[in-house]
Amino acid sequence: MGKRKVLIVDDEPDIREILELLLKSNNYEVFSFADGESAINILKNNTDIDLVILDVMMPYEDGITVMKKIREFSNIPALFLTAKTQESDKAEAYASGGDDYLAKPFSQNELLMKVNSLIRRYRDYSGVDDEKNKEDAIVIDEKNKKVYKLGVELNLTDTEYDMLKFFMENRGKPVDTKTLYEKVWGEKYIASAANTIMVHILNLRKKIEDDHTAPMYLKTIWGKGYQFD
Repeated sequence: MGKRKVLIVDDEPDIREILELLLKSNNYEVFSFADGESAINILKNNTDIDLVILDVMMPYEDGITVMKKIREFSNIPALFLTAKTQESDKAEAYASGGDDYLAKPFSQNELLMKVNSLIRRYRDYSGVDDEKNKEDAIVIDEKNKKVYKLGVELNLTDTEYDMLKFFMENRGKPVDTKTLYEKVWGEKYIASAANTIMVHILNLRKKIEDDHTAPMYLKTIWGKGYQFD
């Protein structure tokens, strides 16, 4: 396996230099840019990049805007690196499509741990290492109402099967709890149904995820519901 590739997007030259030295010394191949437009262009032409580290506060286009544009064509894992640490800032970063968040000034060890974790979570599970295989990792056999992960049958309840099927039919799109409940349970949504959904989401994650506490497939999209990637 070749070197993992990390894309850095930060308008501060000193930060880019620190990140480049740190990542290269840990055997990563690094691409580094000061603006979002350049980052978007290289991502569109290099689908083998494993992670993007993205500053939030940048001139012209901020990191939130850049992240939203990236999510229009890529599911690459993204780590926000920023001096903005309010809860509302974090919520906005995650809602735009970010996967993790690290405040400046940052610990080099913590940054490396987050980089390693994100890449491992998204790329290195069970020998699957490319986007096509990722998409095929979970397969539904509608005829027999069975679900397979990497060729191994999963033991899902009927409701879990219906939920997963609905999520996969809406892959890459946020599904709100009201829509999910009315489509899967076939009943009018009421406030207490949110707890029912949360329990079933947790149980489904335990069966389809490698680590249900850090979901790779079935993600929570703040303020919008859930999304299957």
